[in-house]
Amino acid sequence: MGRSPQSSSQTPDQGAARRPSRARGIPEATVARLPLYLRALTALSERSVPTVSSEELAAAAGVNSAKLRKDFSYLGSYGTRGVGYDVEYLVYQISRELGLTQDWPVVIVGIGNLGHALANYGGFASRGFRVAALLDADANVVGTSAAGLPVRHMDELESIVESQHVSIGVITTPPGAAQQVCDRLVEAGVTSILNFAPTVLTVPDGVDVRKVDLSIELQILAFHEQRKAGEEPDDRAESVLDRAPGPVRAAAAKLRRAAGATGKARGTAEAAAKEPADQAKAKTAKGGDGDLSAVMPA
Repeated sequence: MGRSPQSSSQTPDQGAARRPSRARGIPEATVARLPLYLRALTALSERSVPTVSSEELAAAAGVNSAKLRKDFSYLGSYGTRGVGYDVEYLVYQISRELGLTQDWPVVIVGIGNLGHALANYGGFASRGFRVAALLDADANVVGTSAAGLPVRHMDELESIVESQHVSIGVITTPPGAAQQVCDRLVEAGVTSILNFAPTVLTVPDGVDVRKVDLSIELQILAFHEQRKAGEEPDDRAESVLDRAPGPVRAAAAKLRRAAGATGKARGTAEAAAKEPADQAKAKTAKGGDGDLSAVMPA
């Protein structure tokens, strides 16, 4: 049921806007930073700022200026010495490279709290994306609406993807349903997936998946907060591991036992190494037959 490239909503001219990046070999790290530059440039454009230096733009995007200039060189944009970069032209350049100069229909599957929030997000339309449909399998959710769109049943997925020329799917289902939804999206012809479900998806070659895991990001922040506070992990205190699922607790207990065994073995080895030295000292203080030396202080 997959669609051929010719059935996409892109015309040949529109599709060409995406291909040059592969032909020029833009690194993935550079591609990942382009949206950061675009966000900073859009803010400048809204303030009617005509030009910006590499240092100012780099600071706004949170990168160093040398990296920014290298990234822009892949786009063929080098700026003007003493003037900087033309803001409007850079907005156009980056938008074209990212494929945002055309309309990208998106389907959102799983209309719970997160699905509702994404459906109501106003930034989609201004960035080249259009929510084509909201889908769910729950009979209590189907027929309701979010952001003015009706929630339709998953049974309509294939027909919606085909009729709306959808190539991007967003998954906001519980983790247990995410892989099944992903498989159906791929079979229907979707080739890019944004996954909010806390699970790893398996997809065939040619399908791109971007994962957004809020819990992982919070855990990383917790790590940095603990270090900033100068605290050390306390194995004796009750921690999140004590409330974690069984397999996680078992793995943590195994690591603790291994650490304890290592410490015990280290202590035994140190004691064994110390024993000959202690024996030598004792022999020096005794006579040859083991009795106290006859040479005693008066």
